[in-house]
Amino acid sequence: MRTAWRKEMKARARSTLKRHYAVFVIVCLVAGLLDAEFGQSLQIAPRTSSASGIQENAAVSGVSDRSMVMEAVMDAVYGKMEESRAITRELTEKEIENARLDSPALGRSRGVLAMALNSVASGALLAEIAFALHSVSGSGQFTLTVMILCALAFLLAFWFFVTNMYVVVSRRIFLEGRCYERLPMQRFLFLIKVKKWVKVSVTMFVTSLFHMLWCLTIVGGVIKAYSYFMVPYIAAENPDIGAREAITLSRRMMKGHKWECFVFEMSFLDWTILGVLTLQLSNIFYANPYRVASFCEYYAELRRQAIEKKIPGSELFNDRYLFERAEAPVLHAAYADVVHMMQEPEAEMERRKGLLGWIARVFGVIFLKDKKEQAYEAWQDDQVKLGLLKSAAKGKCYPGRLFPIPEEEKRLWVEKVHYLRHYTIWNLILLFFIFSFIGWVWEVSLHLVTDGNFVNRGVLHGPWLPIYGTGSVLILVLLNRFRKKPVAEFLLAIVLCGIVEYGTAYYLEMTHGGTKWWDYSGYFLNLHGRICAEGLLVFGIGGAAIVYVAAPVLDNLLSRISTRILIPLCLALLCLYCADQAYSRQHPNEGEGITDCALPCEQTDYIWKIRNRA
Repeated sequence: MRTAWRKEMKARARSTLKRHYAVFVIVCLVAGLLDAEFGQSLQIAPRTSSASGIQENAAVSGVSDRSMVMEAVMDAVYGKMEESRAITRELTEKEIENARLDSPALGRSRGVLAMALNSVASGALLAEIAFALHSVSGSGQFTLTVMILCALAFLLAFWFFVTNMYVVVSRRIFLEGRCYERLPMQRFLFLIKVKKWVKVSVTMFVTSLFHMLWCLTIVGGVIKAYSYFMVPYIAAENPDIGAREAITLSRRMMKGHKWECFVFEMSFLDWTILGVLTLQLSNIFYANPYRVASFCEYYAELRRQAIEKKIPGSELFNDRYLFERAEAPVLHAAYADVVHMMQEPEAEMERRKGLLGWIARVFGVIFLKDKKEQAYEAWQDDQVKLGLLKSAAKGKCYPGRLFPIPEEEKRLWVEKVHYLRHYTIWNLILLFFIFSFIGWVWEVSLHLVTDGNFVNRGVLHGPWLPIYGTGSVLILVLLNRFRKKPVAEFLLAIVLCGIVEYGTAYYLEMTHGGTKWWDYSGYFLNLHGRICAEGLLVFGIGGAAIVYVAAPVLDNLLSRISTRILIPLCLALLCLYCADQAYSRQHPNEGEGITDCALPCEQTDYIWKIRNRA
């Protein structure tokens, strides 16, 4: 391949990368995390002890810990559970001490997340599973065999359905990015929509199997690596192709181009060296996506040559609009219903005006909901769903309706659960009490399960934990304008709930002489014991569930209540709540299981206490 030709393809790749930089970086980063490719980019530097400032030999330390983990598991396999637990206890204490020396925020002594991390790192989880199998079978050899087979089955299934197949998904995203200015995140699921996930997994498995067999020869592995080079690109274009067909077509495309492909790969050697010098950061943030984008250009060129030469199998290149934009008449025919709506004057629903209109637009709060408001909600939600179809009809993103394999599309018009809605002030009040009650039930249930007794959780005496209700309502109100962006909504919900929980904890401590109603000291990634990563992650997930599912469903149910009943009910609940607040300010709810959480317990005592109760 001529130097000028390579430069031209790289120039086109840089242009594509510039247009879709963030998406391409994420695609390659996920590939590295899955170890599908670019896994070496995530291996940056050895670990340093922050307590001593002395560089540790991570390899030696890691081998020592892994050997102890294996010893603990093998003891459990042969029924020596006391010896196994002694080893896992020692490893757990070591993990806790290391976390304590690094930072108090990295606590590993309390909480579900800390227990999970410690049980995996120390081998306690595997040891318990091994001992359970031994208790049933009574045979150490049988237990060991079952565990090995289960581990191999899990790893093989993950590799088969995810790791080995992800390369095809990434190539599809990059190929679509060549021609189109928009790459909706839904395109990551295109194999599911066309129901070809398993077939593509089989294609990639057969390709890997053939290559592995050729690696048993002297030079066959190297040659066949280039012979099969185009298989993931072919499967990305035509996921319905069979494994043998994809391999054969790739061999024919690469005939006479293997050395050319090798030279093209070597042209990125300077980026490889730069990656080493920058601790792989240049690879993560530029070189990896740049390399993939360049080889997508290479595939497009070899595909063009194969079609011109009419090589056998070139008829399988059936996705024309992956490489060129569809003409307007073709798009108009495929998206006739969408084009019709686009040609008509866009019916802008009448919005509320004045101060009440501003409150509705910014915070999503209204006084009463009528039929006109319900129609506006349905219209607004439909606009979001139509946005993607309109982009395809305009040629801005890949036209899914022109894909040779019909994609499974969701109904155009949404049902009754619209998450883009305005909430009446009365329904918000009831939602506050509903979520406060749900939070109270949740914490009381957790205490009932772990300690075996009923405890009225919270500073108040009534069956409500206002921090849950407050957080839920604030998410609905303050994050109203972010509902169209689920990722932003999730992240902002974490931040907002963190501020609410930290502020509430600080206020209660300042106004009640330092008494704590919760303390996350010892939890992994905690801040002053008032908030922790585990709790905030739950709040983020719960907040997203509230915004997109729970609140709309509950709002539909609450909207059925007559205002003659709704308003008095809200006022009555508010009176009871205010009375509870006033009484609890002088006589707060305290006692065992409520305010005795200030002193963190040690991890070993915590684990063994829970285990002995179980």
